[in-house]
Amino acid sequence: MSIRVALDNPPEFYTNLDIIRGQVLLSLSRQEHIGAVVVKLEGESRTALSSPADGSRAGVAYQQRDQAPTGGDTLYENHKILYKVAQVFPQENAAPITPPIVLAAGQHVFSFQFKFPFNNVCGDPATMARIGGIAGSGLFGLGGVRVMDGGRQLLYSHVTKTLPPSFTGFPGEAEIRYYIKVTIQRPGLFKENWRYHTGLKFLPIEPPRPQRSNREAYARRPYTFRPRSPSTASPQSRKRSSIFPGFGHGPGRPQTPNTGGGGFDSLAPPGPDAQDLSTAAPSIEMSARLPHPAILTCLQPIPLRLIAKKLVPASAEVFLVAIQIDLIGKTLVRCQNLANTETTRWSIVTRLGLLIPLSQPDDAVGTEVVVPDALWRDAPLPNTVMPSFKTCNLGRDYQIEVKLGLSWGKPLHHPSSRSNRGKGRLDSSEIPQEIHLPLNFSAVEVYSGMAPPPELVEAMRQGRGRKPATPRPQRPAASPMSPQQQQQSPAPDLPPRSNVAQQQSPAVQQQSPAVQQQQEMDPLYPSQLSPGQVAPPYDDAPPSYDEAMAEEMTGPMFPTQARPAFSGQTDENSPGTLPEKN
Repeated sequence: MSIRVALDNPPEFYTNLDIIRGQVLLSLSRQEHIGAVVVKLEGESRTALSSPADGSRAGVAYQQRDQAPTGGDTLYENHKILYKVAQVFPQENAAPITPPIVLAAGQHVFSFQFKFPFNNVCGDPATMARIGGIAGSGLFGLGGVRVMDGGRQLLYSHVTKTLPPSFTGFPGEAEIRYYIKVTIQRPGLFKENWRYHTGLKFLPIEPPRPQRSNREAYARRPYTFRPRSPSTASPQSRKRSSIFPGFGHGPGRPQTPNTGGGGFDSLAPPGPDAQDLSTAAPSIEMSARLPHPAILTCLQPIPLRLIAKKLVPASAEVFLVAIQIDLIGKTLVRCQNLANTETTRWSIVTRLGLLIPLSQPDDAVGTEVVVPDALWRDAPLPNTVMPSFKTCNLGRDYQIEVKLGLSWGKPLHHPSSRSNRGKGRLDSSEIPQEIHLPLNFSAVEVYSGMAPPPELVEAMRQGRGRKPATPRPQRPAASPMSPQQQQQSPAPDLPPRSNVAQQQSPAVQQQSPAVQQQQEMDPLYPSQLSPGQVAPPYDDAPPSYDEAMAEEMTGPMFPTQARPAFSGQTDENSPGTLPEKN
């Protein structure tokens, strides 16, 4: 016996609205009694955290992955973010109780098809309440296919968001996986069902991007260098002056008459304005700018702009000598009443030994210099960076940290500085000052690069701008009653349950059993009916435009060759690091 799943034209990863088709290949070496073949498309978001050693569960506890538990219990939380079931053999319209079918030896093929939805399903209490129990039947009611107990999902807190991407970054703590699972029911008291599963990679569709504008998000910081100690003499005037008048001056040096005696003095002191500008410490403002809102795209460079602005008049040169751009990911892991934040850092750009002028002596105050983007425009985000997401027990946010190395004067280690300096000893006023200036963006979104279909974007835009066009059905009016029925009817404020059926009109009593069964209420969520009212009042909003359009659209929405190489999950078929708990 062997079970294998063959997918039709599988892409590098699946996304929302994709239709996944395939076949279940069952090879039998002998004939077998088969009750049913069930295929499930599942997505799980699982977390595990250790509680504090003192046993207290109030508040928030943080447990590092590289530290062993200190004696507390390990809590688990498993959300079924995606759950679809299809019975491919026998057909779903078969009788509820079907005797086992004998399959001959050989290969048998069963086709299946699913469509990936937009949002997670664990946050829908009505859907979760309908899932549970045993599918199929066997001898003495044994051997059925067990499906998920959706009632357990109602014990957790949920949010309804777009399906998150595949994620296996923190073994033993958090993971998000998608599967195709196959269960072959073997009726019998001592026979086990055959099971098989294969992993899938998933990358969600990005939300609609806002229209482009000239607005920018910025992080800026001014800095003033420390004033240098004034030099008592220039390097050329350190030579011992001659005792003879008119000697001891190099060629081309200015000379002034000496009023106190014959001959000439050495270098004349500069004027007060020139002296202030030459010794004044430069002040510069560095600003990093991103398009607002700050959105990055997977596998694409950061749309960053760096601008330097001169703040004070100073005849000094300021250079950009180093730059480092880091992307910081904050992963929030929640498990019941515990939480932990994991930090991941990606180094996007690291450049040293630069000499890019930011401020020149002749520049006026307020002059802005744009740093060439050639330093980072060819450095895309790594393929291990997943889009920003938020689901019931996991979330990922991003930050950008830009570190700039600035120097007042040319650095000593730079080749041009060494060639101009020669072998002379440096004065304290000639030693360059170097500082590292950090610029941070605390909230940055990362999109997948999978743009939604234009039809869906237009439908969502229309849905937000106006009220839903779906008309609300009118509340059914009470059926007319005869005078005799009106005399027998009790007071409207206290209707006995036994007389509700007598208050219905003959037309309602003559409805088919299928219609009456359709009008039955959910026992978990009963509605209050007025006397003579058949159906509960319409109190649910119609489906949103994006959900309605998603059901009507058929794939593939995105060509396989246009999908980026996403690597958020290294091996989709690797064994899980967390136990399977509902």
